[in-house]
Amino acid sequence: ACEGFFGQLKRERVAHQSYRTRDEARADLFDYIERFHNPRMRRRVARQALKFSALFKPSVEMG
Repeated sequence: ACEGFFGQLKRERVAHQSYRTRDEARADLFDYIERFHNPRMRRRVARQALKFSALFKPSVEMG
């Protein structure tokens, strides 16, 4: 999972940028992770949770 994340980070952000200082790179990567990557992963996890919750719901309510 970690290797996939860093590969995606390099493809989507680092390969297209040129940083003058390490602090500038750090700030840009933090911005990418917090504003783009994390919300996307939260949506993905929420979709998976909905998919699996349908499996555990009874199809007929028992009374």
